[in-house]
Amino acid sequence: MCDEYTEADNQAVYARELTRRRFSLVAGGAAVGSAFAGCAPGETLASERGGSVSESDVTIATPDGEADAFFAHPDGRATAAVLIWPDILGLRPAFKMMAKRLAGDGYAALVVNPYYRQAQAPLVEVGDSFSDPDVRAKIIPYARALNQDTNRTDARAFIDWLDEQPAVDTSRGVGTMGYCMGGPMTFVTAHERADRVRAGGSYHGGGLVTGAPTSPHRLVGAMRADFLVAIAENDHEKAPQVEGVLRETFAKTDNTAEIEVYAGTKHGWCPPDSRVYDEAQADKAWARTLALFETALA
Repeated sequence: MCDEYTEADNQAVYARELTRRRFSLVAGGAAVGSAFAGCAPGETLASERGGSVSESDVTIATPDGEADAFFAHPDGRATAAVLIWPDILGLRPAFKMMAKRLAGDGYAALVVNPYYRQAQAPLVEVGDSFSDPDVRAKIIPYARALNQDTNRTDARAFIDWLDEQPAVDTSRGVGTMGYCMGGPMTFVTAHERADRVRAGGSYHGGGLVTGAPTSPHRLVGAMRADFLVAIAENDHEKAPQVEGVLRETFAKTDNTAEIEVYAGTKHGWCPPDSRVYDEAQADKAWARTLALFETALA
């Protein structure tokens, strides 16, 4: 979960392990682009599966207003769609790069601004960190304004929008990916849109298992989606019971789940602009996600 204690832990690691590459990712926006191939909005880039990829900033009508988002997809063919929920810092260049990478891997990727009801993205500058008290003070009110009701409203609207795009093959299932606070959003999305969502990935997701009747793990039985749950090692140390509860919960359903604590990782290790970014483990989680999508979204 994103809290001051986790961030203090992460900061200690960051101070010890800062590398020139990570410093560049934090200090300048241009370096974020070097993590994944990219280009200017509206242009195309080479796809890892051949052909080119198109990208654009888009606006999506929802019952609560106009949501700003970013859409990237392979050119010349319709593919399965994936809805990406960013971490607590919201839609920003690093997540656009991740969407483009996914498009290069053969999927129509939509990454959204979950805070569109209050403000357009980005809400932070390149290099900002949740460990900064000023950043936390700015972001936390936006995050607290979100709940399962807003998540469900948005999941319906965003997947409906995806299904209207010529780049999306509606005969295939939809995937969803979520980071940090986006992790539980993938569970809610798979529950709300059980008619379409067939795969989900949660990466250092917080609040997947709680004592509340609305805990995301209680939604698993009504899903029709297989899942990858990638847990940060320091999150696991603080709440070791989460892994077991998730395993037991999925085992009672027809949904398969790959649940793993990623050794040596700190909360937030996946986005390339994170101060605790772990390239090797992030690439491992990415590869496992592609393997999941290859089967579940066929």
